[in-house]
Amino acid sequence: MIRSTLAAGLIAACAALPAAAQQDPETARQEIEETLGAVPSYLQVYPEAALGAGWAFMKGINLNQQFELDPKTRELILLAVSAQIPCDYCVYYHRRAAAAFGASEQELREAVLMAAVIRHWSTILHGAQYDMEAFRAETDGFFPE
Repeated sequence: MIRSTLAAGLIAACAALPAAAQQDPETARQEIEETLGAVPSYLQVYPEAALGAGWAFMKGINLNQQFELDPKTRELILLAVSAQIPCDYCVYYHRRAAAAFGASEQELREAVLMAAVIRHWSTILHGAQYDMEAFRAETDGFFPE
C-alpha cells in the first residue's frame, strides 16, 4: 500500500515537472546552442533522457542573473567549494569564470584560502569533539543581536 502510494505520488510529481525539464533532447540541444553558441562537449556526456532537465538546471542556477550575489562573487564561492570537494574540472572552470567576471588573481587566491580556513577549523573542532553548545554560546557573545 505504501509503495503504491509513493509510486503514484512520484508519477504525479514527474507529470507536474516544468516543460523545460521535460524538454526532448533535440529541443534542449537547440536551445543550448542558441544560448551558448555551441553545445559544450561535457553536456554531450549527460544522459540523453535527462538533457532537458540538466539544461533547465543550468539555466535556472548557473545562468540566472536574478540572484542578489553578483556573478563574480558567485564564481568565487564556487571556486572555493570546488577546491574543497575537490574537483579539478570545477576548479578550472570557476577560476576562469571568476576571472572573466573581473576577479583578480589576489581575489582568486583569497577565495581558495577561505575554503582552506574552513577546512582547518572544522578539522580542529571536530577532532577535538569541541562542545557545540559551548561554541554557540561563545559565538553568540561575539555577535550580539
